[in-house]
Amino acid sequence: MMTDPIADLLTRIKNAAMVKHVKLSLPYSKRKEELVKLLVKTGHLGSYAVTGEKTKRRLAISKLNLE
Repeated sequence: MMTDPIADLLTRIKNAAMVKHVKLSLPYSKRKEELVKLLVKTGHLGSYAVTGEKTKRRLAISKLNLE
């Protein structure tokens, strides 16, 4: 059980960037999508897309620019 989905999102992004991954797939939520959208707008992430169907949606993030 995940008690803090926003902290989990940020930790996954940080960990992926630290090991030089360029893509990342995360469980979807509207709140996470809004935060990722803000990070893309500010230039911290390259782009994102929502994939999958209603109950199995995922956030696919590419171009992690956290340096």
